[in-house]
Amino acid sequence: MDGLGAAASVIAVIELTAKLISLCLEYSSAVKNARSDIERLRKHTEILKITAEGTQKLLQGPHGPRLELSQKVDKALVDIRSQLIQINTTLEAKLRKGQKAKLMRCMGFRALTWPFESKDMDKIIANLERGQDSFTAALQIDQTAELLVIHSKIDLAILQPVSGAAFDSHAEENNARCYDGTRTELLLQIREWAENSQAESIFWLNGKAGTGKSTISRTMAESFARDGLLGASFFFKRGEGDRGKARLVFPTIVNQLVHKIPDLELSVRKALDKHPDLPNKALRDQFEHLILKPLDSIHHTTAIVIVVDALDECHGDKDVETIIAQLSRANDLRSVLVKIFITSRPELPIRLGFKNVQGKYQGLALHQIPEPVVEKDIFTFLGYELGQIRDKYNGQALEALQLPPDWPGKDVIRTLAQMAVPLFIFAATICRFVDDKRWSNPGDQLEKVLQYQTKTFESDLDKLDATYLPILDQLTVGRTDAQNSRILTEFRDAVGPIVLLAEPLPVSSLARLLNIPPTVVYGKLNSLHSVLDIPSHIDAPIRLFHLSFRDFLVDPAKRTTNDFWIDETKYHNILAERCNQLMHQHLKKDICGLQAPGKLRSEIDQQAIKA
Repeated sequence: MDGLGAAASVIAVIELTAKLISLCLEYSSAVKNARSDIERLRKHTEILKITAEGTQKLLQGPHGPRLELSQKVDKALVDIRSQLIQINTTLEAKLRKGQKAKLMRCMGFRALTWPFESKDMDKIIANLERGQDSFTAALQIDQTAELLVIHSKIDLAILQPVSGAAFDSHAEENNARCYDGTRTELLLQIREWAENSQAESIFWLNGKAGTGKSTISRTMAESFARDGLLGASFFFKRGEGDRGKARLVFPTIVNQLVHKIPDLELSVRKALDKHPDLPNKALRDQFEHLILKPLDSIHHTTAIVIVVDALDECHGDKDVETIIAQLSRANDLRSVLVKIFITSRPELPIRLGFKNVQGKYQGLALHQIPEPVVEKDIFTFLGYELGQIRDKYNGQALEALQLPPDWPGKDVIRTLAQMAVPLFIFAATICRFVDDKRWSNPGDQLEKVLQYQTKTFESDLDKLDATYLPILDQLTVGRTDAQNSRILTEFRDAVGPIVLLAEPLPVSSLARLLNIPPTVVYGKLNSLHSVLDIPSHIDAPIRLFHLSFRDFLVDPAKRTTNDFWIDETKYHNILAERCNQLMHQHLKKDICGLQAPGKLRSEIDQQAIKA
């Protein structure tokens, strides 16, 4: 039904029924021998008018747009309108014989006669009843369909999909994508694999911390989604609660798949009806009943790509191996082409997982990409970002203080790119540091970074030193030993909980946990905006920009060489003690005010728990 078709049709039916009722009343007063037929028609017409008026209210209500789309409702309205027009036309034709009627009255004859025989009247009323029945049935079908949709949503709600895990979620919205002209060969290779029905079902891209794996994942997920190939995505993130739980991976993926491919919904709902506790079952059972069998029941003409990023950030080594084993079963599907793109660090559990599915995946390590190619991409990234920083600074600075139009120059950018290889996180972090107005102007900030270029680095972890020390060293430069000792203690006390907590906390909660005012927390973190995402809102969580910052701070091998090193065991004990103190101070019976001791936690409103 196009535009306002349903609304216009209903209005027409209301107007036609009102007119027919008026005609019936006029005929009833002038015709004696057909009053029973006239009365029957009038009563049926009044019922039809009431039904149409009720429908008009539905169309004007919140569910009106859905009724607009019903072809069954449209056809029923068209049929009724056609019948009413035909009846009204016949009755009006009799009334239009005005002159002849007057002459007949003068001669003593009754001027008006009922144009329908009783048998014709039976047929007319039967047709109107059929039309009304079809119309009412169509409305009931629509309402039933709405109830089924609601029921379906309720069914799928038990999947408990993880909020923020999809590539296009708000949590991932502002995270980096590959710049135009970078990673071109790699992105093309992944695209060709996805579209090749003969290639392995899994593509495993691995690389060490900070090499740009998640940026590539987001870029490919966005590309696949744009071309209609993306079925689902799950971006693991340690320290983000449910985004690190293996149990929720497959339910989240199937929830997205159902929205992308509605044909899967029936099979998934059947599985949930049969096994309501599937989201809590073993990973093999979840994959079997929620993903594998439903996918095997449909025919899909194009590839379905699933993106799983940062698998190494999933909790539980055995669960990681199980996830890989289950995803590899997509290779056995015949009615649909499913491709799974996975990124991770090359951690032992993941290497073992892929070793167990040899022949079912295609692998690529980012360190296998020639260094000149990586350096060129980082050079492109730095050139763009530093150019943006220069232009933004010059737009606000006095003319005498502005940076040269070619700042920082190709030679400096090349030096920075060489310092960064193979870590894209180096380039991104340094750009945030150079752009941080809390320290100095971009030129001075960049000089501080370049002071580290002459140092030699023996491993990729030392590359992380080059990434983070230019920022952290600014906290202690020019201070006395006593001042530095105090600054480092305050740094560990503030940053330690942030890097160790299972879930990120806002400043307000962090202040309560540490038993210090929020203003003091902000003061301690004010110089760390290059490495921490510190929101301006006191109730928004503080997050690491990249997990490599945690690696840099807690690696046991750096205990004697990194002044900012954080002792995990010590600070876990401190956090546990602070949690005990908080519970001792604030924990009480029926803390949510439920007055229902036997109520299950799952039955309690989440807002009441958070409050």
